[in-house]
Amino acid sequence: MPPKIDPEVGCEIPEPGNWPVDPQEDVAIAEDRLWIDGCFDFFHHGHAGVMLQSRRLGTELVVGLHSDEEIRANKGPTVMSLKERVSAVEACRFSTKCVPHAPYVTSLPWISHYGCKYVTHGDDITSDASGEDCYRFVKKAGRMKIVPRTPGISTTDLVGRMLLCTKEHFIRSLVDTLRGREGAGGEGEKVERGQRMADRISEYAAAPDGVDSGIQVYSLNGDSTFMPMVHGLGPKPDQRIVYVDGGFDLFSSGHIAFLKLVTTIEEKNGRERGWYSDEARTKRTRDHGEDYSPAFVIAGIHSDEVINHHKGLNYPIMNIFERGLCVVQCRYVHQVVFGAPYAPVKAYLESLPAVKATTSTASQHPRLPDAVYHGPTSYMPATSSEDPYADAKATGIFVETPEHEFQDVNAAQIVQRILDRRGEYEERQRKKGVKGVGEGALRRREMEDEAALEKERREWKSGAQ
Repeated sequence: MPPKIDPEVGCEIPEPGNWPVDPQEDVAIAEDRLWIDGCFDFFHHGHAGVMLQSRRLGTELVVGLHSDEEIRANKGPTVMSLKERVSAVEACRFSTKCVPHAPYVTSLPWISHYGCKYVTHGDDITSDASGEDCYRFVKKAGRMKIVPRTPGISTTDLVGRMLLCTKEHFIRSLVDTLRGREGAGGEGEKVERGQRMADRISEYAAAPDGVDSGIQVYSLNGDSTFMPMVHGLGPKPDQRIVYVDGGFDLFSSGHIAFLKLVTTIEEKNGRERGWYSDEARTKRTRDHGEDYSPAFVIAGIHSDEVINHHKGLNYPIMNIFERGLCVVQCRYVHQVVFGAPYAPVKAYLESLPAVKATTSTASQHPRLPDAVYHGPTSYMPATSSEDPYADAKATGIFVETPEHEFQDVNAAQIVQRILDRRGEYEERQRKKGVKGVGEGALRRREMEDEAALEKERREWKSGAQ
């Protein structure tokens, strides 16, 4: 029996049992269930922003993801694989379901099968290989809703930074930038930009519905004090307090798998201590009005200066504001600290707001987090032989996570993917009007060779001593 075909789009309409994800049978169309689709290539805060705006329009947000083959045929090569892109969409707090292999031109039978009345998209135009609007059939049916596009970030921008090896995106002080004291333009322009950035951090910190209070956000000032940026929801009774940190540059499947693994380990720990028993669940709901997870995860984000000091070249590719928004929107995180130190020493760990909030007033000693997690490999190699996690190890709270399937996916590897297929990405950039990418990519190769030689010299010198 030949497959069903959407007569408008020309894509296949799967039979029950062959849909990418459940449900396999058609579900009733609901006004408050929305569909959004796209490539969502190496996930950035613009993607999270359009999901946030979309989620505010309903109670469920189904995210369709195009296959690598469909994207190549209509737009060009992807940087991340479909599996990697699925992990990013599923980690976004505002998404409720991810549907891989969604047609590049949005198909009404597909969105109707998953019970979505409307399709949302940013206020920019997306065209297929023929130059036609990908949403033409949805618009014709009156089932389209437009949301504001997040300005100032795109996959094209990020690829350009990699190929051109620029540093103009760096932020020296996030606090000064938010207060209008740093950045390009006149005083009024800087103040306005800083306010927009602060507002965006607050918005991305929202609960899954995009409206209610969600996670807490702090910035670590130069005097080692924590400035609250978004008050959010703090730790709940009996939750373990755990800490992770990193650069989180080009927030990708490697970071997401690590954060998810931390959550999984803490859930296993919770099961072992009876957290999920019927009695414990009932007590939490009775005493606190809701059930909640066994761990409160704090993510510390290093500054642009710290990352560039250790990694060189023009890392980070995303500045601290952009990286921070990616972490803030992640469902596996409950508190974010901008400007976290490279080495989380004992005094810093004791002073974390979530740790101090759960320290008993009767206690004579400062409390530490219950665990500090890090992976088995160093994402950002130190320029010295000192172990940044020495204090956590000395106090017995350091936990090394096992390897995962995206263990080697980080900013450097993503940049390498683009350099390995430089010609394809240069052509893609040229079509979008980005100039000088060929010369920039060549210069990046030279700079990487220089950095490798310098690293060898440092290691030899350290070994000689």
